Formats: sequence, C-alpha cells, structure tokens
Amino acid sequence: MKEIITIEDIKLLVDAFYTKVRTDSLLAPIFNDKIQDRWPIHLEKMYRFWQTVLLNQHTYNGSPFVPHAKLPVDQHHFDRWLLLFYQTIDENFSGEKATEAKWRAEKMAEMFYHKIEYYKNNPDKLIL
Repeated sequence: MKEIITIEDIKLLVDAFYTKVRTDSLLAPIFNDKIQDRWPIHLEKMYRFWQTVLLNQHTYNGSPFVPHAKLPVDQHHFDRWLLLFYQTIDENFSGEKATEAKWRAEKMAEMFYHKIEYYKNNPDKLIL
C-alpha cells in the first residue's frame, strides 16, 4: 500500500474509482447518462479536484455541487458511491491522506445529499 502524495496517485485513485462506478448496477446508468462520451473531460476535472483537496495544489476551479443538483439520486446512491470510494482507497492506499480522502468523500456525499433533497423539496430555490 502506498500513500497519496503525487498527482499520479490521484490519477490512480480517480481512474480506479470511476472504473467501478462505470460498471456498477446502481450508479452506472446515472453517471453514464449524464457524462455520456465526455469521460476523459470528467476524469481530468476529478484529477484536478482531488489534487486541490488532498495535495493542496490548487488546480481546480469551479462549483462541484452544480452539476449534481438535479441528478435523480437518493441516499442509496450516496451509500454506494461511498462504498466504492472506500473500497478503492483500501485497495490502493494507506496513510493520512487515504484517511483524509475517505473523510472528505463522506462529508461531500452528506452535503450533496442534503442539498439535493432540499432542492427537490424547494425547486423554486434552485439557482444554477
């Protein structure tokens, strides 16, 4: 097991995770429908996001919630997303950054879920 310390580690994490997502029976239909043939663009964006979050190298600009605001997802989807993310971390990495990645993913999933639910119940408040 290795620590997450370089952009190559981030790429391994992102690529391994999204390989799982793209074939998962629950998540694949949602991700593949939304992303379609733009997977290389999405993966590059995810490299930059996690590089910024975990390595403190500011390469990501944007608002990560906006593309997720109207996705047809519920708690089951977020639970599966976290399960696959944790599996990917545990299969490839150890150390402080691996633990931090899990914590950050959990907090992000929790926040996204609550915001999506809020906007489902208050569609007039959604501003994109």
